[in-house]
Amino acid sequence: MSLGLQFQSFAQEDETKRIHQQINQQADQIFDQVIEWRRHFHENPELSNREDETAAYIAEYLRSLGMKVETGVAHTGVVGVLEGGMKGPIVGLRADIDALPVKERTDVPFKSTKKTTYLGQEVGVMHACGHDTHIAMLLGAAKILTDIKEELRGTVKFIFQPAEEGAPPGEEGGAELMVEQGVLKNPDVDVIFGQHINSQTEVGTIRYRPRGTMAAADRFVITVNGKQTHGSTPWTGVDPIVTSAKIIEGLQSIISRQTELTKAAAVISVGKIQAGVRNNIIPEKAEMIGTIRTLDTEMQKIIHEKIRHVATKTAESMGASVEVDIQKGYPVTYNDPELTEEMVPSLQAIAGNENVVLTDAITGAEDFSFFQKKVPGFYYFVGGMPKGMNPADAAPHHTPDFYIEEKGMKLGVKSLARLAYDYMVKNDK
Repeated sequence: MSLGLQFQSFAQEDETKRIHQQINQQADQIFDQVIEWRRHFHENPELSNREDETAAYIAEYLRSLGMKVETGVAHTGVVGVLEGGMKGPIVGLRADIDALPVKERTDVPFKSTKKTTYLGQEVGVMHACGHDTHIAMLLGAAKILTDIKEELRGTVKFIFQPAEEGAPPGEEGGAELMVEQGVLKNPDVDVIFGQHINSQTEVGTIRYRPRGTMAAADRFVITVNGKQTHGSTPWTGVDPIVTSAKIIEGLQSIISRQTELTKAAAVISVGKIQAGVRNNIIPEKAEMIGTIRTLDTEMQKIIHEKIRHVATKTAESMGASVEVDIQKGYPVTYNDPELTEEMVPSLQAIAGNENVVLTDAITGAEDFSFFQKKVPGFYYFVGGMPKGMNPADAAPHHTPDFYIEEKGMKLGVKSLARLAYDYMVKNDK
């Protein structure tokens, strides 16, 4: 290496260290504001595809930072574009913004008391999955990255996504619709990063996994067609309820006896079964609805085929027939292995090597996966459980007692800002 190039390399290293220090310092300085944002969104939750006030608040702040802002993406999504002082990669940072139809039971001063109507029922509304913290952490990262924009070697696209929990029946929404509407285009995103707070992971800890980290989530409906008859003479009909019971038992054997579970985990669960109107009538039909979770696309295909086979052949053996409808939902949340390997050192640098933990795959699902189908992505988990607490005592996500220790958000703010900056430095052409 020539002396000139060596000097240039040392200068860049010094600049990078300075920016890293600035990111850490600014995360400390703005943390009270991050908490204030989080509490505002927690007190004012909105359901999927109804995040109008949330979106307006986000857009107003991004505009105050001088960003080019687009609203109404996938109904209520907000996208802000921050152009750095130098040309380089386009980095996407994503946060989901919707809440859940859950009545809050926590005893915090900023608890949600909001009510609304969901599927014809009056329900409470609560950020019971931490999306309020996701918004606040990404706004914090937006502030930090805006303050160092002249040193950025590329562009950051801030994606605030609605309806991660799923659009209401009959509607489209979420990441899939954002992608369809071109959120990863103009400018074209090279990579995307996302994070999720976790109520059962200790503050200060980051959990990650390369390749399949969260499951594909598919929905199935199996309709069993029998022959209606009097309950006292079952031999004169074909009982779809007994047939359904046999099918359910057979579905479980797909997982326990026909699936290579050492390769990846998989789940088939029947969540609803409906048939009949009274005690002494064997009905004509029964319907069961359930979910399929897989972490491998080839295994997903095989399980779908086996469900159809088991349901069809079991029904035939009972003299019945079936209709099997399998609807693909969220794909596997797949962390690009090369991108993951490249960026984990950035997380280790801010959290400490011992606090960045390789984790097992999760059978929950995330529609961040739709972004990852188009561009390399890295999705990880940030601790939100009070230090020293037993994870078994922490309320799970999607429950009325869900609780997040706000101190955990500081690591999330630093992580997003650091990943965006470091990726640009590492991939500066």
